[in-house]
Formats: sequence, C-alpha cells, structure tokens
Amino acid sequence: MRTRTARHLVIWCLAGAAALALATACGRLRAVEVTGDSMLPALKPGDWLLVRTGVRPEVGDIVVARHPDQRDLLIVKRADHRAGDGWWLESDNQRARGRRDSWDFGAVPDALILGRAIARYWPPPPTTFRPTFRTKKPARSN
Repeated sequence: MRTRTARHLVIWCLAGAAALALATACGRLRAVEVTGDSMLPALKPGDWLLVRTGVRPEVGDIVVARHPDQRDLLIVKRADHRAGDGWWLESDNQRARGRRDSWDFGAVPDALILGRAIARYWPPPPTTFRPTFRTKKPARSN
C-alpha cells in the first residue's frame, strides 16, 4: 500500500511540474523570490511565489509589481485599494527595515502590476510526523 501511495505522489508531482512548465512557457505564470522582511508574517525572505501574470488584482491580494522609480526592481506587496488609475500597495510589516511601498511612492499604475501571487511553492509546508507503528500495546479485552 505504501509503494502505491508513493507512486501516485510521484505521478502527481510530475504532472504538476509538467503543467507548471507549460504555463510558464506560455508566459502566464512566473516565479518570484521574496527577498525582504516587508511582508512578514505572511511571507518570509527566501519564499518563492508562483505569480499569475496579466490578471487584475483584487483588494487584499498579494501582487508583484515593478517599482515605480526603479523599473528593473520587482516588489511584492498587498493590494490595499484602487487609487485613480492604479493600486495602493502596502507592506504587511510596516516596521521592516528598508520597507518601500505606496506610502513612499504613491499609487502604482496598472501598467506596472505584473500579476497576483497564487501560491507559495518553496519552502514546502511542514509535514506532521505520524508513526505507522503502534507505540503501545492495545488493551486486552476479556
């Protein structure tokens, strides 16, 4: 039974990887690494996000955008509200050192919003350990 489950897990992982590769090749998905503390506790430095490009964000979404003043720099922020022809993007951790968001540069135009984060895929979530053997003998019934 255990090898069958492991085999199914491997097949699903390979199928998922193939689908991800296809979507990435078509330009609909993008991988982005979180590098700062500004999105703690939701996101930590070293987290990798899967970003769906070309979709309009909604209030509360975590989005990836080009920095308005440094177009080669990508920022990961939360969409707080619409502001004119753009989005007001805020950090979750306003006390982070080096934090830069809409409080510093204003609303980010729609053209600079790359997409919405749809998943954090690395590091994988912690798993709980469940032993497959009995730790105590079952009580004897008479």
